[in-house]
Amino acid sequence: MVILQKPVDGVSQKALERFVLRARKAAGIRGRVNVLVTSSPAVRALNREFRKKDRATDVLSFPSMPNGSAFKSSDSIVGEIAISADIALQNAFSLGLSPAQELKTLMLHGILHLAGFDHERDNGEMARKEEKLRRLLRLPAGLIERTSTGTGAVQLARGRKAKRSKRSV
Repeated sequence: MVILQKPVDGVSQKALERFVLRARKAAGIRGRVNVLVTSSPAVRALNREFRKKDRATDVLSFPSMPNGSAFKSSDSIVGEIAISADIALQNAFSLGLSPAQELKTLMLHGILHLAGFDHERDNGEMARKEEKLRRLLRLPAGLIERTSTGTGAVQLARGRKAKRSKRSV
């Protein structure tokens, strides 16, 4: 289930729900995933309460069971994801992406956390999985890839322009 508490122009709840279904299947998750797209102040409050970090962030994941163990049953809720629509829109604008692409990228990242991946401790395992699924789901550079390679908005935009020019040759 996707709740657009803070609607985003050009993005439909149904399209995001279809994406969540595809992404969780691609990640090997059989259980359900709930996604809340909300404001930065709401995400900041969740981050403060559950992670003791008093700042907004782009995406938070809340697994219902430790280590992704709840994804074995199709009746279970694997967990919940909270996304800041404000930060997603800022990222989309600065990276030259559509808001839908950025929201989907954040959802995929959150889903991988629900599946038990942890990029801070897994020696690149989550990054490799995110890259593989990102390509399968036709998404631009993922969160881990952006931060680990230092890919900023200008570098990503240049890369897209180079790819476009190669296609036109």
